Amino acid sequence: MTAPITDPATRRLVGTEVLVVLTVTLGLSGLRSALSLLDAVLQPVPLNEQQVALNAPAAQAGLVDLAFQLTRVLQLVGWGALGAYLLVRAGVALRQVGLDARRPGRDALGSAGLAALIGVPGLGLYLVARAIGVSVTIAPSTLDDTWWRLPVLIASAAANSWAEELVMVAYLITRLRQLGWSENGSLLAQALLRGAYHLYQGLGGFVGNIVMGLVFGRVWQRTNRLWMLVGAHALIDVVAFAGYALLAGRVSWLP
Repeated sequence: MTAPITDPATRRLVGTEVLVVLTVTLGLSGLRSALSLLDAVLQPVPLNEQQVALNAPAAQAGLVDLAFQLTRVLQLVGWGALGAYLLVRAGVALRQVGLDARRPGRDALGSAGLAALIGVPGLGLYLVARAIGVSVTIAPSTLDDTWWRLPVLIASAAANSWAEELVMVAYLITRLRQLGWSENGSLLAQALLRGAYHLYQGLGGFVGNIVMGLVFGRVWQRTNRLWMLVGAHALIDVVAFAGYALLAGRVSWLP
């Protein structure tokens, strides 16, 4: 547990740092998502008849598209690395937030359990939200069936999980603790922000990711094992991204 910062000047600097990090990473994504949802609601087409692709082609030429996809992966890796770097600069060792290799087996088991706990109900919530018209149709991948599609989707899943859990959980909760926020207050703040940058998916994505943020954040507060969260998030995204790419058009229950 990190001690609260009492020096007013240092507190101001840390508060500014948090705002800057969120502005250049997932906080700005939250604003874009809110605007995307507003635009979708204003369209004449019902929300559940609109589609959002999570991994979409970015260029016509195959190798250029691959380069774009890898650039996005690199950006996400950089966001997570920024959070980790700033924690280290602040005197917080990465082992203090659970980024070490002391418990690989227990972390792996915890990841599998968390993925099942969040992933299965999350899919059900999405299907219900889409059925009642408060969620867009989510296509986890619309990438062409190329030799690099599955490796890129797996890399994207890993990068998403790394960036979100480093920035939202390890970095943000730690910094909010240092600013004197309570455990419940910092937990709720990061969960709401996590929900906000998924607003482009509709209210189902918003609520589902708030729940995920609350569960993941509380698990980290109690276990201090970040690798468990990163692994669980990666498993959920790999199943969603790669599973959709392999099953879309082949099963009737998948929109």
